This record gives sequence, C-alpha cells and structure tokens, in this order.
Amino acid sequence: MKKIALGCGVIAVIVAGILLLVGVGGYNKLVGLKQGVDSGWAEVQNQYQRRADLIPNLVQTVSGAANFEKSTLEAVVQARASVGQMKITPGEAPATVEQLKQFDQAQGQLGAALSRLLVVAERYPELKANANFQNLQAQLEGTENRIATARGRFNEVVKGYNTAVQTFPTVLYAALVGFTPRPYFEAKPGSDVTPSVKFDFGNK
Repeated sequence: MKKIALGCGVIAVIVAGILLLVGVGGYNKLVGLKQGVDSGWAEVQNQYQRRADLIPNLVQTVSGAANFEKSTLEAVVQARASVGQMKITPGEAPATVEQLKQFDQAQGQLGAALSRLLVVAERYPELKANANFQNLQAQLEGTENRIATARGRFNEVVKGYNTAVQTFPTVLYAALVGFTPRPYFEAKPGSDVTPSVKFDFGNK
C-alpha cells in the first residue's frame, strides 16, 4: 500500500513539474509576443510623429502664400494639437478597442485636414513652384506610406499575440497573469486605395 502511495506521489510530482515547465514556457512566450506588439506600436507612433513633425514647416511655408485660406491652416493646426493631447501609455500598445479607436480617429482627422490643405495649395502657383513645399510634399507622401506599412506590421504581430493568448492551454491562465487580446487597426472604407498626396509640379 505504501509503495502505491509513494508511486502516486512521484507521479503527482512529475505531473506538477511538467505543468510548471509548460506554464513557465507559455508565460515566457507571451512576454516575448507582447514585447513584439509594443515594439510594433512604437513604430506606428514613430511614423505618426514623423508626420506631425513635418506639419510646422508645411504650415509656415504655406502661410507665406498670399491670401492663403486661414481656415484651412487653422484646421491642420487644431488637428495636430488634438493628436498631441491623446493620452496613450508610452511604449505600450492600446489595451482596448476604445483606446485604439480614439487614437485612430484623431490621426484620421489630422490626415483629412492635411489632405484638404494640400488640395487648396494646388490653387497657388507660387507654392507649386516652391522647392521647400515640393520637398515637404515628397516627405509627407513617403511618411503616409510608412504609416500604412507600420500599421500593417502592427496588425500582424497583434494577430500572433492574440492567437497565442486565445489558444489552449494558454487561454486557461493568460488573463490571470495579465495577458489579454489587443485590438487591431481596422480598415476604413476605400483603404485598399492608397491616398494620393502627390501633385504634378511639372511645367504647364
């Protein structure tokens, strides 16, 4: 009888050890995947910041054009200020759909205001011939492409993380140790068509 009890005890210890190793391995995997998500988010923020940093020079250049529409400039400045007021934890991807939605909406409003400014600028020949304006246009176009790429990569790492969090047996303990699914950037209607901010600066 004692031998049976001893054998059961040994088996229980072995099973507990295996479960512990599996749990530790799963936890470490989640840590690595979460770091990948946060790194992807940092790159998204970096590209949006790059765009925001270009705006003061763009506004200054455009405001030098005679009779340029002040309301258009003010919309860009206000949208940029709104983006700066977003409260996002530095270095950590948004944990909820609402947080990501608020960030995305603010950035979308800034993008829309920039697009309107660039359309209006097309009416001013002196701007179209301005080398600084042309350079800023090219940088903005490149930045928009980088933003799209960063968002796509972010969604990819979030997918890998979410899959791990929601897969058995990790799903049994992930939430208990602080690992919950993260939201994706959602595609907007017409987002499959790259927005054009390129203007024809050729001689007319």
